[in-house]
Amino acid sequence: MQVSDRFNINSQLEHLQAKHVGTGHSDVNRFEWAVNIQRDSYASYVGHYPMLAYFAIAENESIGRERYNFMQKMLLPCGLPPEKEDD
Repeated sequence: MQVSDRFNINSQLEHLQAKHVGTGHSDVNRFEWAVNIQRDSYASYVGHYPMLAYFAIAENESIGRERYNFMQKMLLPCGLPPEKEDD
C-alpha cells in the first residue's frame, strides 16, 4: 500500500464522517455513539410503515400513538448525558 492510497482512504473516510453524522469518528464517546444508534433506529421505525405497524400491533397501540412515542424517545434515547470529567 502506497502513501497516496492511505491518504485517499483517509480522505474518503473523513468525507463519509462529515456527510453522515452517525458514522462517528475517533472522538465519539460511548454515550454519543449509543445515542446515534438509538436515534437512527427510531427514525427507521417511524420511516418504515410496516415496521411501525408491527410495533403498534405488538404493543396494542394505534400507529399514530407509536409514531408519537418513537418521536418522543428520540429526544433523549439514552437518558441524560453523563457528567463530564475535568482533567
